[in-house]
Amino acid sequence: MGWLSWIVLGLISGLIAKFLVPGHDGGGLIWTTIVGIVGAFIGGYIGSRIGWGEASSLDLRSIGISVLGAILFLVVWRAVA
Repeated sequence: MGWLSWIVLGLISGLIAKFLVPGHDGGGLIWTTIVGIVGAFIGGYIGSRIGWGEASSLDLRSIGISVLGAILFLVVWRAVA
């Protein structure tokens, strides 16, 4: 997957994750995209370890895996901050 696909996947999954886990996070669109990209890495790593697959393209499974990773990242981020 190219860098533009990672940005689009990050934006989509970051928006969904921030919608599902409400709270006050500054940063706007750039922070949302970063949350989604980090979530894609986390979700892809965990998903590949348990056999769900990776976040490797712009399909529903990859978006779902990325959203789960982004939710996990947001929960941990808010607990630490």
